[in-house]
Amino acid sequence: MTKNERFKLFIDHFSRNMPEATTELDHGNGYELIVSVILSAQCTDKRVNMTTPALFKRYPEVQDLARGKTEDVFKLIKSISYPNNKTKHLINMSKMLVKDFGGIIPYDTEEMQKLPGVGRKTANVIAAVLYGQPKLAVDTHVFRVANRIGLAVNAKTPLAVETQLVKQIPEEKIAVAHHWLILHGRYVCVARKPKCGECSLTHLCKYYQKNLAKSANKTLN
Repeated sequence: MTKNERFKLFIDHFSRNMPEATTELDHGNGYELIVSVILSAQCTDKRVNMTTPALFKRYPEVQDLARGKTEDVFKLIKSISYPNNKTKHLINMSKMLVKDFGGIIPYDTEEMQKLPGVGRKTANVIAAVLYGQPKLAVDTHVFRVANRIGLAVNAKTPLAVETQLVKQIPEEKIAVAHHWLILHGRYVCVARKPKCGECSLTHLCKYYQKNLAKSANKTLN
């Protein structure tokens, strides 16, 4: 199977079965989205969604969070991974967003990355979800699934995976493809024991075909 064929099968499958895939982070606007994405680093969306309602009740607008005190914000997010660093990121991000951008998340991802706590991955998520831009963020799920399936070849870094995926996926599908890969990695192609028996992509998956061949050889021997 060629790379083009593999990508076509991947896109056709999810276009039929998961056409409206989106983030599982609960949010009502750009401010809530950027806060949630910053909190989600090395933390589950489920935990973030359990934490943010109280945070947004206390700080309903970005201007409110910009005036927040470190100890108060920390108390509200202490169940999240790395709460000390994320508290600093949230307050400083909010201050800069208000001071330098008028409280509006910049459209340009390079500008967005000037905000504390916002790296390339976070900026791509926000640009795709909030503004519908053809951006593809590569987190651990996307990195793992893309390499296992064979959509990425010899890709050792998130940027290498992103570059290969964006080159092959039609522009109008790039943003949603990010969620296809995340959700597939979160619920089916999990890290330790991928659920190949439940997977509908085995016909195009290099990982499955490789392990199927190993199993066949063991049986023959």
